[in-house]
Amino acid sequence: MMKEYRFYGWEQALVPALTQEYVGITTPQTLYDALLHIWSAESCAPRLREKWSPENPTLGQCSITAFLAQDIFGGRVYGIRRPDGNYHCYNVVGKCVFDLTSEQFGDEVLSYEDNPEQMRAVHFAKAEKKQRYDALKEALLRFCADRAPESHQ
Repeated sequence: MMKEYRFYGWEQALVPALTQEYVGITTPQTLYDALLHIWSAESCAPRLREKWSPENPTLGQCSITAFLAQDIFGGRVYGIRRPDGNYHCYNVVGKCVFDLTSEQFGDEVLSYEDNPEQMRAVHFAKAEKKQRYDALKEALLRFCADRAPESHQ
């Protein structure tokens, strides 16, 4: 039986990794499983950090997670404009749409159609966001290395 996930698009999120850099990360589901061990208040957007909790691990993680997923699976990052003017980022690889951080919105239904593409140059112009992305990437590399079979190290 296939494990069930709570993120948007999980059923179709079977696109293969384009890189072997992250040992054991083969699909968006395996990336999500790894990130559950890594997401933290420190990786959360500063404006949402006080609300972050282990019970809501995807809160404030969208852009750095979406760009990391893009590194691994390719495709493009798009953004859903939120009432506060910010964009909630998600991934599109071919016809596969997935949002590893959609759970933070609970039962709210988001629209994944006709949203603007998000560029990392714009997002990473904010030094704190680039630092959080770099830290998340390093944490994922360490997590994967720690779990890699001896023959792969």
